[in-house]
Amino acid sequence: MSPEEFPGKPLSLAQACARLRFRHLQFLDILGRTRNLRLTAEQMHVTQPAATKILMDIEEILEARLFDRLSRGMRPNELGLFTLRYASAALDGQRKFVDEFNALKQGGHGHVTVGAITGSAAHVLVASVVEIQRLRPLLVIKILEQSSDQLIAWLAERKIDLMIGRFTSEDQRSQFRYEQLSAEPMSVVAGPHHPLRGAADLSLTELAHWPWILYPPSTAVRKVSDDLFGGAGLSLTAGVVETPSFLFALELMNATPMLSLQPSALVEKYVHRGLLARIPVGWPDRMPGYGLITRLSEPPTPAAQAFMAVLRQVAGVAPEQPES
Repeated sequence: MSPEEFPGKPLSLAQACARLRFRHLQFLDILGRTRNLRLTAEQMHVTQPAATKILMDIEEILEARLFDRLSRGMRPNELGLFTLRYASAALDGQRKFVDEFNALKQGGHGHVTVGAITGSAAHVLVASVVEIQRLRPLLVIKILEQSSDQLIAWLAERKIDLMIGRFTSEDQRSQFRYEQLSAEPMSVVAGPHHPLRGAADLSLTELAHWPWILYPPSTAVRKVSDDLFGGAGLSLTAGVVETPSFLFALELMNATPMLSLQPSALVEKYVHRGLLARIPVGWPDRMPGYGLITRLSEPPTPAAQAFMAVLRQVAGVAPEQPES
């Protein structure tokens, strides 16, 4: 793009944001998803020439071309991708404001979106939801369950208000606040008729000869198993299936002689019902603790703060004190 396309004094970010209207953000969000002016015009209920004019207005405001015009659609360039992320975040923030404002106006207590890992955290989460519903029966709670690496990404994108999980890299400590809630016991489990059921004094070498179901490499559970076998100089030799889905792992363990390392709280009821068997292993039975994680860059909403207070109470930890 040449400077002649958008002549004049460079626009400050504050000036550009002041001139961008809600309709511009809507347009960018739709065009970013469709990559097609005709489809964008249809969803905006305007003519295609009007849609072209809106895009030209946006690019004039920002003094930059955002999309490459192709024979079959539109492709955002680097500035375009950056602007699309801004438009999406701005619209999400506005939608959240409208939803929470309407809930409060109608006598409710707002919304909170919580991301959580599986395992022991589920027990804390369920107890916390029960308590917050008693205290704030009109609070709307949305629960999203995923691995910590995905939850961290959602927290950064403001798709969730808070998460219960773990850091997956040290550099995340500069972006997010972490409050320890608990450590998580782990168990090696298999199908109820596995040959190792009831065995004693099993070594890592013996376990390495069996096929395993593992969590993906980016998860804390996988790091535990990798550290245990890798620290002993062992590699798994009988086949590996990677999945973040416990339900898929459960079905697979019941159909094959595969072993799996799982949070003890997650498998407890399945062991009790005879659907899984614990395999006795003489290794550390705890993995790094999980905690409450929020963004450092902004304070939680009142609804999120209320839920966080209940989480701390249920987990039996004191609230984090601000630095003096």
